[in-house]
Amino acid sequence: MSNTGIELHSYPASTYLEQQAGPSNIYQNVSRDKSPSGSLHSRKSAGQVLGTAPVNAEVPLRKWNESRTMMARIFTSFWCMIVLGLNDGQIGAIIPYLQPYYGISYTVTSLMFVCPTVGYILAGMTVNRVHVKLGQRGIAFIAPICKIVGYTVVCQHPPYPAVLVFLVIVAYGNGLEDAGLNAFIGGLQNANELLGFLHGCYGLGGVIAPLLATTMITKGGLGWWTFSYVLLGLAIVEIIIFPLSFKTADGKAYREEHAKENTGSTTRETLQNRIVWICAVFLLIYVGVEVSLGGWVVTFMLQIRGTGKFDAGISATAFWLGITVGRVILGFVTGRIGEKLAILIYLGCAIGLHLVFYLVPSMYASFVAVSFEGFFLGPLFPAAIVATTKLLPSHLHVSGVGFAAAIGASGACLLPFAVGAIAQSKGVQVLMPIVLAFLAADAAVWFMLPSDKSWKRGKAD
Repeated sequence: MSNTGIELHSYPASTYLEQQAGPSNIYQNVSRDKSPSGSLHSRKSAGQVLGTAPVNAEVPLRKWNESRTMMARIFTSFWCMIVLGLNDGQIGAIIPYLQPYYGISYTVTSLMFVCPTVGYILAGMTVNRVHVKLGQRGIAFIAPICKIVGYTVVCQHPPYPAVLVFLVIVAYGNGLEDAGLNAFIGGLQNANELLGFLHGCYGLGGVIAPLLATTMITKGGLGWWTFSYVLLGLAIVEIIIFPLSFKTADGKAYREEHAKENTGSTTRETLQNRIVWICAVFLLIYVGVEVSLGGWVVTFMLQIRGTGKFDAGISATAFWLGITVGRVILGFVTGRIGEKLAILIYLGCAIGLHLVFYLVPSMYASFVAVSFEGFFLGPLFPAAIVATTKLLPSHLHVSGVGFAAAIGASGACLLPFAVGAIAQSKGVQVLMPIVLAFLAADAAVWFMLPSDKSWKRGKAD
């Protein structure tokens, strides 16, 4: 037999898998090749060494409910993503009020989106090093501290340049957290479903934020900065529960757990990987579309559809609600039809609904179209993370997924800024064709990945 296989003399491979760890899908990158000797062949990418004993065995993926500690980490991850969704979801609701407060143009207002790019990129470049040196516990301390510092300053509504500087600090914390949690959840069993719930929590935050922020401003007569007090309070809760849940996940534990997987993988190795860049560009475009719609839809509904302020805020809530529901429901569909095909179907549906939103000048049609567009956009991010973990060698999971997620998160800054800059001279109606073009571009990028079948056989490069 091949020297990459493990011959099981005492019982068939299927029995071995069932006795060792239950259903076969808990093994990452395992394919059962029917050979005359009845051997089980494992798949390994170049430079990848998996397993403990025997040497060539694959490491079983961990279950979300295998222990109370793991369950605490899962639910803490969900909490953190709700806070992250609240942070991103409130921007669209406060823009119509922040702009006249500082007396600034669309272009200058859009710097709220572009400045955090620095924080996200820095997070993508450092997340692997933080894991190796400090473990997940390091993320659990650094991310909430960055957010507490940033929100504390924004609550004081300082001059606009100071707001931008401290949003970079918040973005660094958000980027570390987003990248770390995606890598953590993406490496567990039933990753599609778990990531669906994880990003559903992000969407839940996005649903609550515009509704609450709009109500506080329009009904309560409060300043645009008031919602930052809410975020500050939630970040304080996070600094308590996040480190407690991951208190044993320090750098030493991380290095020991990944001792067989070359935790010393360099940033250069990650940046030279084609799959990392394809997924990073896909996520950058996707997140840019998501936040552009969520961030500018309120202004669009006010100025183009002529709705009232509260109704315009509800449109953002409808969009984020669609994202939340889509991530939870379609997360159970994606894994059954394959990530590549699923994402192409979802993008096709989203493009069709966006055309309805764009071309039908009705307030009610806009509400329905934007909510269902969110529904089909919702599962794209978690499905792309699962695809990345399937296509990358195990030792690049944290650095590769972390980099792709962080670069993707920077899309929340770049594309909304571009929309705002163009809207300054052309009007906010440019949102619709720009988003349409980027949805089509995202589908083209996704076509560049290998087919789903090659993932299952382990022949993706």
